[in-house]
Amino acid sequence: MSQVAEIQYHHHGRFRLAGGVLPDAITAYQTFGDPKNPCIVFPTYYTGKLDSQSYMVGEGKVLDPRKYYVVTIALFSNGESSSPSNTPAPYNGPYFPTVTYEDNVRAQYAVLTQKLGIKKVFCVIGFSMGAQLVNAFVKSNDGFAEPLQAYYWSVMYPDFLERYIAICGSARTSPHSQCALEGPKAALSASKDFQDGHYKSTPQHGIRAFARVFSAWAHSQAWYAKKNYLFGGMYASLDDFLREVWEGGLLEWDANDLLTLLNTWQMGDVSLIRDGGHFADCLGAIKARSLIMPCKKDLFFAPEDSQNDMQFLNNAKLVIIDSEWGHMVGTGLSVHDNEFIQAEVKKFLEEP
Repeated sequence: MSQVAEIQYHHHGRFRLAGGVLPDAITAYQTFGDPKNPCIVFPTYYTGKLDSQSYMVGEGKVLDPRKYYVVTIALFSNGESSSPSNTPAPYNGPYFPTVTYEDNVRAQYAVLTQKLGIKKVFCVIGFSMGAQLVNAFVKSNDGFAEPLQAYYWSVMYPDFLERYIAICGSARTSPHSQCALEGPKAALSASKDFQDGHYKSTPQHGIRAFARVFSAWAHSQAWYAKKNYLFGGMYASLDDFLREVWEGGLLEWDANDLLTLLNTWQMGDVSLIRDGGHFADCLGAIKARSLIMPCKKDLFFAPEDSQNDMQFLNNAKLVIIDSEWGHMVGTGLSVHDNEFIQAEVKKFLEEP
């Protein structure tokens, strides 16, 4: 069974971001289970809300609240934590500051340590943007840790984090992925109703165009070739699938939120937080034990990216998900693949 938990909000007060400050930054989060149990942190992903995490959290699932204290945390710009859509003037809408993964992890670290009193995190697990966020716990020269996300968590807080799991993510966003993300960004920002971010109503033309460009990268060519998008007859055609699933889903989002969050994704590079951008040295400094799970057909985070990361990680295991679902394999929509992922995660979490 899945669990329902109240969304809670931590007010950071004045909070510095890469692109400026927020007078009262807010991080939204949920907790499941007993705080006395080992803590697992599960940040959201691109276009993910806190309730999107339920496929992994619940009794009988791999993140079982009877065994772990699970904390799900919303990224800045997802519409629940501080975002262009919910921040008052003068930082509302297109005036919202640029946000990095580092900013997110600093905020999440504050929630865990100041609000929840966590002394040590057993594991950070993330998918997509959440996976990139995992690799950021790196210890600074003066002995104090400064925070980052999945890859960022492990680089910035080596003594705070025991292990991490990155599903369909990498330590940095490749130039290829950055280019892929330029497509949906351009489709939205150039639309006639986006109005440079000053729209008064939902810019449907722009978001619908964004959705269709993004959809091409979300699954693999093989997935589309086999007409999996019909979902056993649920949709009559590819256009029906795109209209209802992609356009319908993203029309629930604020356009400025989509672009600000996408910008965070594009800028992801864990090596920039220390060592002058020396990628190998940065990954080599990670202490946490790691499970790296790319998808064989992922067009955003190709398995070759993870294989390259593995050259420099000292205590990591690589498990490639052999699926045609592409990047979307990490969302729990494919029952077979989700069972495989959760089995591997369970095995990793239970290792002594």
